Amino acid sequence: MSAVLQTPSGKGKGKKPPAATMPSPAAANAAAASFAALTASLDYLDASDIELVRKAYRFADEAHLGQLRASGEPYITHPIAVAAQCAEWKLDAQALMAALLHDAIEDCGVTKPELIERFGAPVAELVDGLTKLDKLQFNTREESQAESFRKMLLAMARDVRVILIKLADRTHNMRTLEDVPREKWSRISSETLEIYAPIAHRLGLNQTYRELQELAFRHLRPWRYNILSKAVTKARNRRRDLIQKVQREVEAAFESAGIDVRIAGREKTLYSVYRKMDEKHLSFAQVTDIYGFRVIVPSLLDCYTALGLLHQMYKPVPGKFKDHIAIPKVNGYQSLHTTLVGPAGVNVEFQMRTEAMHVVAESGVAAHWLYKASSQDGDGADRLGTKWLQSLLDIQHETRDAAEFWDHVKIDLFPDAVYVFTPKSQIMALPRGATVVDFAYAIHSNIGDRTVAARINGMQVPLRTELKNGDVVEVVTAPVSTPNPAWLGFVRTGRARSKIRHHLKTLAQAESQDLGEKLLTQALRAEGLEKLPSDEPEFHSLWEKLLRFTGSRSRAELLTDIGLGKRIASIVAKRLVTMLAERGEKPDTLLITRERYTAHENVSQGEVVLDGSENASVQFATCCRPVPGDPIVGYLGRGEGLVVHTEDCAVAKRLQHKDSERFISVEWSDEPVRPFETSLLVTVVNGKGALARVAAALANAEADIAHVDMGDDRAQDATDMRFIVAVRDLAHLDAVIRTLRRTPAVMRVQRVRPGGG
Repeated sequence: MSAVLQTPSGKGKGKKPPAATMPSPAAANAAAASFAALTASLDYLDASDIELVRKAYRFADEAHLGQLRASGEPYITHPIAVAAQCAEWKLDAQALMAALLHDAIEDCGVTKPELIERFGAPVAELVDGLTKLDKLQFNTREESQAESFRKMLLAMARDVRVILIKLADRTHNMRTLEDVPREKWSRISSETLEIYAPIAHRLGLNQTYRELQELAFRHLRPWRYNILSKAVTKARNRRRDLIQKVQREVEAAFESAGIDVRIAGREKTLYSVYRKMDEKHLSFAQVTDIYGFRVIVPSLLDCYTALGLLHQMYKPVPGKFKDHIAIPKVNGYQSLHTTLVGPAGVNVEFQMRTEAMHVVAESGVAAHWLYKASSQDGDGADRLGTKWLQSLLDIQHETRDAAEFWDHVKIDLFPDAVYVFTPKSQIMALPRGATVVDFAYAIHSNIGDRTVAARINGMQVPLRTELKNGDVVEVVTAPVSTPNPAWLGFVRTGRARSKIRHHLKTLAQAESQDLGEKLLTQALRAEGLEKLPSDEPEFHSLWEKLLRFTGSRSRAELLTDIGLGKRIASIVAKRLVTMLAERGEKPDTLLITRERYTAHENVSQGEVVLDGSENASVQFATCCRPVPGDPIVGYLGRGEGLVVHTEDCAVAKRLQHKDSERFISVEWSDEPVRPFETSLLVTVVNGKGALARVAAALANAEADIAHVDMGDDRAQDATDMRFIVAVRDLAHLDAVIRTLRRTPAVMRVQRVRPGGG
């Protein structure tokens, strides 16, 4: 996993060097000493756990024997350093063992079964997860990046310890990056800034986040790093007396108030100074909040008391107060922030927090192991980060496409939250740019699916409205409402996008299944059977036989395939009749006669009835644009579902000649639920306002215009206008045509005939 190992022979880290390059006794002693230092920090584990860690160390030491890092140190120093970082986070014995063994599979030919046998399945799973992460290569190509992120984030979601060990590994590699050839610095540092630091931040590992940023910045922009470093050192020396004075005054004030505090200096990292200068176009002198103090107090109430005391001592800078205790950050961070004008007009930032909050602020998700108290804060630490990690698993469950998964996660990885309120004053944190629909899905997927309208601060707003800090958002739902595909164009969160796509896919499948059931029932009636065998246990063996014949995995899949035109209903029906005959169920000859007669007369009870409520499963052909009242036929396109044509459509006739068994009987419902589009060709005398007059006539006739094309022949005496209009049925269309013919300037009106004629 180490990015910095190189054997003296220049070969990969999996090769053992020749005997001449074996580590010196001094180097071996250094390794042993470093393990001794590690055991000294394991006092939070019991003796049996420490023995397990020692056992893993001995195994790793033996496995890596003879391997050196690029610095010339024995390779084992790297796993020890990684384990030491994990011990700082107080991770359990399994995680420490995995940290020591994390390169064993990759470098030393150790197998996973061998690790299971020696150290148990949980440790082997952690090592295996880390080995898989190590194989990821973050190229600039979007697809491979998506695949890499997908695997990494899923490993994180399955067991947070995997990512914690990986972050510890990356931190040690960055600390020793000097030993790697310089041409690799840029790639490794960019990867650290773009991938590992944001993950550390997202999990609340503030100390690691800051260190990774700083080390990456130092190796990515060495010249800028050195200049800034000198400027900060100079400023620090210039203001040392002033900072010490502030610290003395503050300590004295707290002592006289009888509050037990721990005050620590805090300096902005060079990378955050650089980013502030770069983003806000400031000079170094204009970055005022480089220095600050952390005030650690015993209780939550003391945080606010401390704030009051400080505001009495120094003037606060307006607009620079933030209460992250009442409204914690997405990653669980809590503190009060205020910036004060100290002596000599120098701005100094103060952060007030309790000891528990401090542990969470520095260690985030790792606080799960670090801080287990019986207090409410302790319970909160147990839940840290799990909401986000669980949402990744939800997205993965609904999305199998790597690029789509990366789309979902990309925004969530770089949190810049807005905080809004539900009508019951519950606080919700969402990414910046999130809309009302994102808010609805954040509450519950059922609420998101049924959203029809929204109010922000009591005002009606469009669903695409972006949320701002402090908005009170109220969502209006309707039981019959479903997600609109247009929402995908503006939602920001991965959760909302995946839920909408999942619903639309499920909806299309359900409709196709219903259609398939209707078609198979119709085909069975033509074979003399009244209805489709049910899904009851008595028919299970029959359905299993039929599924083996068709190659489908389930009854639902078979019916969906029939609805999508991937299978022919009549062939499946014939096979089903044969199977039922074997069970003693004979076809009804009277039903066969009646079905064949009525089918000829086009009034068959088994026909598919269309009312316009069908969405994905039924399409109305654009070549002839049928409307209720037109004689129609249904064509089961391959994988397109049912396509409806008018009976005299030239395209339908060609298909019928070629593929007649795919045509089925369809009929209009007595009460269609929506208008249908059809094409009209209107020839008008060229003149001012001709289009306006035609449009007004269509509006009077209650026909909605969906599209208009005027062509390019404006210099002629007459112009052809092609309209696509929505009408209720054939009678409504006739009334529209009569209205147009009475309109001045209209010479001729005709419906564009089937087949594009």
